[in-house]
Amino acid sequence: MEPIYIAGIAMTEFGRHLDRSLQDLALEALQGALADSGALRADIGAVFYAGITNGHLQGQLSIPGQVLCSKIGLEGVPVYNVENACASGSTAVHLAVQSLRSGATDVALALGAEKMNVPDKARALALFETGWDVSTAEENYATLVKMGEGIVVPPGSESDRPYSKFMAIYAAMCRWHMKTYGTTQRQIAAVCAKNHQHSVHNPYSQFRKTFTIEEVLAAPPITYPITLPMCAPLSDGAAAAILCTEAGLKRIGADPKRCVRIAASVIRSFTLRGLDEPHKHVSLLAAREAYEIAGLGPQDMHVAEVHDASAMGEIIQAENLGLAPLGEGGVCAERGDFTLGGRLPINPSGGLESKGHPLGATGIGQLYELTTQLRGEAGARQVPGARHAIQENGGGLQGVEEAAVAIHILSR
Repeated sequence: MEPIYIAGIAMTEFGRHLDRSLQDLALEALQGALADSGALRADIGAVFYAGITNGHLQGQLSIPGQVLCSKIGLEGVPVYNVENACASGSTAVHLAVQSLRSGATDVALALGAEKMNVPDKARALALFETGWDVSTAEENYATLVKMGEGIVVPPGSESDRPYSKFMAIYAAMCRWHMKTYGTTQRQIAAVCAKNHQHSVHNPYSQFRKTFTIEEVLAAPPITYPITLPMCAPLSDGAAAAILCTEAGLKRIGADPKRCVRIAASVIRSFTLRGLDEPHKHVSLLAAREAYEIAGLGPQDMHVAEVHDASAMGEIIQAENLGLAPLGEGGVCAERGDFTLGGRLPINPSGGLESKGHPLGATGIGQLYELTTQLRGEAGARQVPGARHAIQENGGGLQGVEEAAVAIHILSR
C-alpha cells in the first residue's frame, strides 16, 4: 500500500469567534497548512471539505465547499463536500487518503470549518438532534435513556436550563458504565480535570482554566453524573491538512523530517448490537482493523486523541482502543495513567471538552495535535519520545453506539 503523509497541518484557535466569519477562519487554517507544508494553492489536486453546520446556521446548502473555496483562493479542482456528523473532518482526511492512493492526485487538502456560535443558541443546539434517525427520534431517545436505569440520581443533579438531548444520552451511557463496571462520578471528573489541566498548555484551546476533581464535581449540574465542565462547548474554528504521496512530497519540496506518515486510516459504521455485546462496539472493531493495517497494537501507542464530547467518552474509547481493559478505563483515569507523564497520555490537547468542538474541524484538530506531538513540537504538553499515535473520532448515533467512527494511526 502506497504510503501517505501529512506534509502540513494547521488549525485556528477554537472558541467563540463572534467577530470572525467562516471564510476568515477557513483562510487562516488553509494558509497555515500551506506554510507548514511548503505547498502552494496551485499544488492542490483535490479538496475534501467538512462543514456540516453551514447549511443549518449560515444557510449555505448543496455546495458549501465550493462557495468557501471560491472565497479563499481555491479553484479549478474537484471539491467534495463531506458530511458524517462529528466524524466529518476525519472522514475528509480518510477520503483524501483514498484519493491519493487511487492516483487521482498526489497532493490533497482536507479542510473543516464551522461557525456555530450564532445569536440563536437554541438553533445551534438543535443541530445535535439531527445526528440520528429523525423519523424515530422519540423512540431513539426513550431507548437510549433507559441505559441509565438502575442508578439512583441524587437530588439537585439536574440542570434547570435547556441542554441537548445528547447530553441526557451521554449521562445514560455514564450510568450504564457505572452500573455495569463500578465506574464512579469521581473517575469521570478525573478525566475532566485532567483534560482542562492539559489545555492550559494549548494556545489553540477554547478553555485554558484548570479545575480540580472537587471543582468539577461541585460545578453546575447538567444531568447526573455530568456537570458543566465535563461537556464540550459550542465552538467556532477551522483546521486544514495537506496530504501527499511520496511523489507529492517531492513536488512541493516538503521537509521530510517534519512529514508524518498515516499508518492507518479507517472509517467504520455502526453495528446493530446489544448493550451486552461490547465486543461488537464499532470503535473497537475499527481500532482492531487500524492496528492490523498499521502492523501495530495498543501497546505500541505513545499518545492518543479521542472523542470526548463528554468526559465519559474518553473512558469508553480508551477501552475500545485497547488502551485500558474493558471496564477499567475509569480506574486508569483516576490513578493518572492518561495524564501527561502517565502511562499513555490521552487528549494532551485538552480534548473536545476543553479544546472545543467545531464539528467539521474537530477530527483534523485532533490530527493536528498528534502530528505536533510526533514532530516533538508540543512544548509544555509534549509526550517525550512519541513515535506512534492513535486518533478516534465518532459521529452521530445509530442503535446504542456511534453511527460513524474514524480511526487514524500516525507514525514517525
